[in-house]
Order: sequence, then structure tokens, then C-alpha cells
Amino acid sequence: MRRLGCVQHKVPCVFVTEVKEEQSRKRECQQFQVVATPRVNPVALEANVDGALATEKMDGTCCYVTLYKGKPYLWARLDRKPNKQAEKRFKKYQHSHRTCKGFPWNVEEDFKMVPETWIPAHRVKHHNGHPMPDELGHIPGWVPVENNNKQYCWHSSVVDYGSGAALVLRPNADDEDVLDIADVPLADLMEQTLELIGTNVNGNPYGLGSKKQPIHCLVSHGSIQIRNPPPVDFQQLCSWFHQSQEGRVEGIVWHCDDGTLIKVHRHHLGLTWPDGGSYLGGRSVVVRVDWTGDECNSSKHLFVSLSNLNGHTFRRLQDIQFEP
Repeated sequence: MRRLGCVQHKVPCVFVTEVKEEQSRKRECQQFQVVATPRVNPVALEANVDGALATEKMDGTCCYVTLYKGKPYLWARLDRKPNKQAEKRFKKYQHSHRTCKGFPWNVEEDFKMVPETWIPAHRVKHHNGHPMPDELGHIPGWVPVENNNKQYCWHSSVVDYGSGAALVLRPNADDEDVLDIADVPLADLMEQTLELIGTNVNGNPYGLGSKKQPIHCLVSHGSIQIRNPPPVDFQQLCSWFHQSQEGRVEGIVWHCDDGTLIKVHRHHLGLTWPDGGSYLGGRSVVVRVDWTGDECNSSKHLFVSLSNLNGHTFRRLQDIQFEP
């Protein structure tokens, strides 16, 4: 049985990759690009990627639902990163060795402080009781999203701890062509990772909301399936991303039967993103938010606004508008 939405901080590419000494298109601080070769990754072959469930890779910011203060809470992604001195040594090592691998970290001294509530992500390796950085020099982790933290105001807009609800974008149970935006119990999302998408996240490639009426929502990882995925072949995948309407996505994540996750990003194939309108933003959506929380709570205006649209259908996700 496939387990969707599991917490995993590093997912291998479906193809064997190589490093090019060019500025990364995805990360400003990364002075190299990771690009795919036509050869399928042995990890993907071993996990039988051809029989895996293909899902859309969402372009937002990663979140996690687990307990905090004794109840289900939304947690925001926060990587513990090197301090300035360690970052300089790390970049010098990358330049001279042409790789990130093998850099000698001193975890107790090389990294910036994080809040006391911070926890490392699952599957982060530990050494002598300390979480260890990945190849990019980051220690992936999480912090709880509390309502009084302005840094995570868009995260806060999609959860209401009073009623224990979250705003989730998900496939309609009766029509696979349609999406729903629904208020879902946080308890139903326990131990899942999700993507926060919307107006103020990553340039809003899905066209949700506007500056005046921002809209954000959570999408469980693995929940948006690709119905007619291309074969795992370099040229066919390139053609699918470039020519297919359904290929207007950031990437694909394959969920294999043994629990392995495999991905490919458009940047791996030398393709741009976003590239015109997204496939997700063009899908029809039904609002199914019947929220009965405290309407005087101004931070929950998104719940109130969507509740006023309960039952409304929009031709495209990007067409959702609130009444003036």
C-alpha cells in the first residue's frame, strides 16, 4: 500500500544527475546546477517507478501536521543553515572540490540558532546525538505555526486552532476533473506533509487570489494525481512537459509501492517554470467551506470569506473572487 504525504526531506531524481558549473536556476545561493542525464536512476528502477503512482509536484512551501501543546498543529518548514563563517568555508570547498559531498561540519558551532520549538525532519541523519546537514549544508526541520508570529501569517490564515480546522485544496470525491477547497479537521492530516500555496507564496504560479484578496490553502503531498503520466523516459518526459496541457506542472513525484519517493523537476530537464498558465490553476473548483468559528477574529477572514462562497463552483481555480 502506498503511503502518501510522508515526511521525507530529500527525494532522489528519477534520472541520474550531474553537476554543471553554472548558477542554479532554482537557488540563488547555489553556484552550480543539478541536471538530469538520460539514464534512469537505479534507485528508481529498484523501487519499480514504472508501476508507481505519479502525482503533481506542488510549488509552494512545505508544511507538516503533528502534535504541539497536546493538539494537532501546523508546522512550517525551517531549515537550520550555516553561519557566515561556515558558509564561506563550505563555498570554498564546493569551488575547489566541485561537489558538496565530504565537507567536514562542526554541527555544534557551524549553524545558526533556531527557536527552542524547532524539531528536525524525519530521516535527518544524526551523529553523536546531533542532527546532521544534507549535501546542501542545511538541516531540514519544522517550527509550530502560532497565530502571533507575523513571519508565518500566510500559514496562520489557513488554520483555525479553535475549531481544529485547516483549508485544504483536494480532488473532488465524485469528479476527478474537479477540485474542492474544504475545511478539513487538522486531526485528519496528522503526520502528513503538505504544501502551502497561494497569493504570497513562490510568486503564485497558480494564480490564486490577489494582493487585495489573498487566498492560500494547503495541498497534501501526493493528493493531486497525474492521470495520464508519460513513461519514465527522458525524451518522452521532456515532450510531455513542453507540449501537454497536463504537463504544465512544476514536476512529478512518483510514490512507489515500497514507500520510496522519486521526483523530476522541470529544471532538471532544462525547462523553465512557471511557463505560462499552470494546469492546476485552470481546473474547476467547488468551495466546500462551512466554518462556524469566531467571525470576530480578523485573522480568520479567509475562513469567513470562503464560508460565504460555500457551494459555489468556479470554472477555474484562479477565478475565485470574494463578494465586495
